[in-house]
Amino acid sequence: MELIDYGVDDMKRIEHNVETGEVLEIELTASEVAEFEKMYAKSAKENEIAKAEVASKEVARQALLDKLGITPEEAKLLLG
Repeated sequence: MELIDYGVDDMKRIEHNVETGEVLEIELTASEVAEFEKMYAKSAKENEIAKAEVASKEVARQALLDKLGITPEEAKLLLG
């Protein structure tokens, strides 16, 4: 897992007041940047876990098809 280095100076939040139309770009504090990086790392880890689960299910599905001696297309026909 690799985090993108945005740099503290580049990280901003945008606040848009819809009543006045005023748009503010506010630099994130060090604690906000740390929280962002923590959430990013957690999301990246969850994404890797999800990809591994999908790959595992695909391997199991293919193993079952091989055991039954049918193709994915034939399985679709059988299952409707």
